[in-house]
Amino acid sequence: MKQPSTRQLSVGEKVRHALTDIFQRGEILDPLLEKAVVSVSEVRMSPDLKIATAYVTVLGQDNTEPFVAALNRNAKFIRGRLTPALKQMKYMPEVRFRTDTSFDNFARIDALLKSPEVQRDLDHGDDDASQPGGADGDKN
Repeated sequence: MKQPSTRQLSVGEKVRHALTDIFQRGEILDPLLEKAVVSVSEVRMSPDLKIATAYVTVLGQDNTEPFVAALNRNAKFIRGRLTPALKQMKYMPEVRFRTDTSFDNFARIDALLKSPEVQRDLDHGDDDASQPGGADGDKN
């Protein structure tokens, strides 16, 4: 997969900041979103900068799907609120919201690293490294 360009990264970060400001000011008049604390962890821009995919989490909620659906229902309104922050853009990007699962992945990896089997292997690996001719490759 091709790496995003510097321009994609820069515009994505501007969109992320603008979305965060919109959410902090409580500009979206949706019953589900009014009391929700929405965090935008990343915005990925399409190569033509016409589509912005925002990855969000909702603090204190295990199931974020209803919130993501509400954000997507309000995407046109949100797009209009982005205009002042992105007035240098030739086209205002279409905003699509997705659930950010990266935190779940981090938690899963953390739990795996703390499992007894992995700890045993790590401890066993340390024993080998401290022995002469062990994992460090020194042979006496």
